[in-house]
Amino acid sequence: MAAAPRPQQLRVGRLTKAHGLKGAIKLELYTDDPERRFVPGAVFSLQVPDSSPWHGRTLSFRELRWYNGQPVGFFEGVDDRTAAESLVKAILWVDQPADEEPEPDAWYDHQLVGLAVVRDGERIGEVAHVDHLPAQDLLIVKTKRGDVMVPFVSAFVPEVDVEAGTLTVTPPPGLFEELPEEAAGTEEAGVPESAVADGEASDEPSGA
Repeated sequence: MAAAPRPQQLRVGRLTKAHGLKGAIKLELYTDDPERRFVPGAVFSLQVPDSSPWHGRTLSFRELRWYNGQPVGFFEGVDDRTAAESLVKAILWVDQPADEEPEPDAWYDHQLVGLAVVRDGERIGEVAHVDHLPAQDLLIVKTKRGDVMVPFVSAFVPEVDVEAGTLTVTPPPGLFEELPEEAAGTEEAGVPESAVADGEASDEPSGA
């Protein structure tokens, strides 16, 4: 007998800051329908570092409250500020019911990976991976020059057509190649492009 397929998961929120002394945690919502996702008894999978004491565990939701327009969650087994602080930055995932319609403009990772990346009607690569970061999602696009990280926001990714197998990008100049002006400037100065690139990289603040 074949095993039942694993349910698809939705990324619905991130725990941002302990609130008060009784284990409450402020939420950053990644869903348009928090009242449906954050209900008593809902069970969330946790995306946390391997070193976290919560790695491999789940959280059972107890109550959603709003304070000054900010959503705050209460969870089973999280009863004091210390426990709440140990969960800060955790990303929450929930199983999507099989009979539920997907949220608008929401795609699963497996739908995005492998899509042809198109700019100005020309294929420039394909989606190799999706990184889910606290601030935003990043598409890792495999190109002839190597992997390029593209923020998965409407300004840079205006269209996703899963049926056609394409993802359209409108990146800022230079994201997928060196700007012509920069290359010309380095040649005129007699400085190898690789040396300039290394210098620029070393000046970048970490985590940018």
